[in-house]
Amino acid sequence: MKNKINNKQTFFLIVGIMMMGTVMRVPFTAIPAVLTDIAAGLGVSVSDLGILTSLPLMMFALCSSLAPGWAARLGLEKLLGLALIVMTFGSLVRIVGVPGLYLGTLLIGIAVATINVLLPSLVSVHFPLKVGLYTTIYITMMGLAGTVGSMVAVPIVEASSWQTFIILLTLFVGLAALIWLPNWRYNHRFEQSSKATKQGSLLKNKAALIFLLFGGLQSLLFYTEMTWLPTIAQSAGLSKAEGGLLAGIFNLISIPVSMVIPSLISRLTNRQRAWFMSGLSLLTVLGLVLMAFAPANFALWMVISLLLGLSVSSLFPYMMLSFTLKTSDGQATARLSGMVQSGGYLLASVGPVLLGYSFPIFGTWQPLIYALLAVTIVMIACIFSIEKHDTIL
Repeated sequence: MKNKINNKQTFFLIVGIMMMGTVMRVPFTAIPAVLTDIAAGLGVSVSDLGILTSLPLMMFALCSSLAPGWAARLGLEKLLGLALIVMTFGSLVRIVGVPGLYLGTLLIGIAVATINVLLPSLVSVHFPLKVGLYTTIYITMMGLAGTVGSMVAVPIVEASSWQTFIILLTLFVGLAALIWLPNWRYNHRFEQSSKATKQGSLLKNKAALIFLLFGGLQSLLFYTEMTWLPTIAQSAGLSKAEGGLLAGIFNLISIPVSMVIPSLISRLTNRQRAWFMSGLSLLTVLGLVLMAFAPANFALWMVISLLLGLSVSSLFPYMMLSFTLKTSDGQATARLSGMVQSGGYLLASVGPVLLGYSFPIFGTWQPLIYALLAVTIVMIACIFSIEKHDTIL
């Protein structure tokens, strides 16, 4: 793959990377804060809409392993541009009733899966000496957009409608697609090789399989907490507006975390990374224990949101940076990223839906909380196993 770029391309790449980071999550992570409004407007139960979070994860699972092959055929920059166009259409079609809501969410999942897999490769190809910096840039923008989206969702919906909120999200994604257009002409293609096509060999790589398990568990934690935290807080006695604020706080903490974690852990040794990331993961354990017994006290729930948000928001940048740190080149990065995110998100997709029925079935959220505690412990073991290896692929 060629690495020559000019100053003009670098400018549009940086701005484009920032915008892609901005739209990587907010089209669907802003939805849980207004899930009750959408359910009421469509005449369905809130539990039935828990699948809106799992649908993108299912698409991540189905499409992540395909993204490197698509990039080989279309080119890296063109495929990313196409993904933004698909995301724009998918976001808009969600306002057309329940079928449109599901179809649009599926399309958004396909687009985000493609961006998830290829952004680490894009950074590795164009900025090999500044991987930590540019990983920090797009993850920070992702956290900022998620925070703002969750915080403004409830006021916008209350002042207008949930359809208006989705239209605003669509306009933002469309802006990202327009900004990315200049990068289409500087297209990079992966070289087709027998090594690159032997995807099955990754399934025999024990370290890669452990990485896959870690990817699934950290995603399950994030998406389950993001989806049900506002609802669990409301069940404890908090208001809908307070639940929306908690969702915003949950995302808000990811901004400073994403600005620090990539550059910090890139300087640590394997052993130091293992202990550091495990320590942060233990904050999830503390937050979940508090959640199991928390009364209707907004200050306490704010602490819980901060603990959970701080912990889980450190795991995603760790995973994304490790795709680069644990591989030998940009193509290997795409292969490992595709394999881990494909299998990992398939595992994660069951979380929000199945665990979301904890309350209707058991009359309590305790089973969900205990399940997430078990997930966290296994995930910590995966971190130590991953960091035993300097290079996975």
